[in-house]
Amino acid sequence: MTETPLRAAVLHGAGYAGGELLTLLLAHPLVEPVVVTSRSQAGLPVHATHARLRGQTDLTYSDPADLDPTSVDVAFVCAEHGQGAAAVQTLRQSGFDGLIVDLSADHRLASLATYETVYGLEHPDPDAMRAAVYGLAEVNGDAVRGADLIANPGCFATGLALALFPLVDLLGEFEAHVTALTGASGSGARPSPTTHFPARDGNVRAYKPLAHRHLAEVQETLGDGATVHFVPVSGPWTRGIWGTAHVDTDVPLADVTAAFEAAYGGRPCVRLSPGTLPELLPTVGTPFCDLGWVERDGHLVIGFALDNLLKGAASQAVQNLNLALGWPEALGLLPGVAVPSPA
Repeated sequence: MTETPLRAAVLHGAGYAGGELLTLLLAHPLVEPVVVTSRSQAGLPVHATHARLRGQTDLTYSDPADLDPTSVDVAFVCAEHGQGAAAVQTLRQSGFDGLIVDLSADHRLASLATYETVYGLEHPDPDAMRAAVYGLAEVNGDAVRGADLIANPGCFATGLALALFPLVDLLGEFEAHVTALTGASGSGARPSPTTHFPARDGNVRAYKPLAHRHLAEVQETLGDGATVHFVPVSGPWTRGIWGTAHVDTDVPLADVTAAFEAAYGGRPCVRLSPGTLPELLPTVGTPFCDLGWVERDGHLVIGFALDNLLKGAASQAVQNLNLALGWPEALGLLPGVAVPSPA
């Protein structure tokens, strides 16, 4: 074990993803969160917004403008899209040259034009966006190793891309129809009419059909051979994403299974279940994406389930941290992962 854990900053850490990330970092054997920022909560203890951390940390929120770049080794940005790029730019301009993992959407896309079209914003630092590595760990892990700016994928994008990526080599060209349901926490901590309990409880509502922002990430990950039609749905629960992807193909189920095993076999945070579709609850509170598939009469259905705040955000950010620094991928996420010896 290193003599001194790496010092981590969590910027804009008052939201749901920030709370999950702090919980993971407090338990990580090689990282210590030392700074948490929030303009609206500056001066308050972290447990003012993340009550479960009371008694687990004495950290208080500070203003992002007060961050000393020499006081931290790694930084996580948990800002909303449009604010993440500005936070990264400010970090670099302050002299910080360590690893940054950006959980916002601002560095995920390879195309500047696509970003500006999808998010309706002018990116403040296009060079940083182009230089960032897209951190879908199971697909792009080799590029993540040694990276200094990692774009953490969106929650829906994680599920869709992991469910469909093995088909790229198997089928070449394919068309997928995806429906996926997400819990209320996917809309963030700020209340809105669609996350209000009486409107959400017991209800199911499609939103942004065929036009969800995460679809751009999925298309860039899969390439031009894949055509994905996606209907996102608000589900009547707090956390977790469950969905299915339908693909017309006469490829035997055994070949599909082999493709998924080749893509994810041995990866610690993906669990495969050929011949059945996953359930939601076994993934909630875990760093796993569960994938399963069934085939009948030329129709392939791939199911996926994950915790949107963990595998879709915070635990994937820790995965990316571990990969970038050459540590075991699931360090701090799963029991029994050995701490590497110091070099």
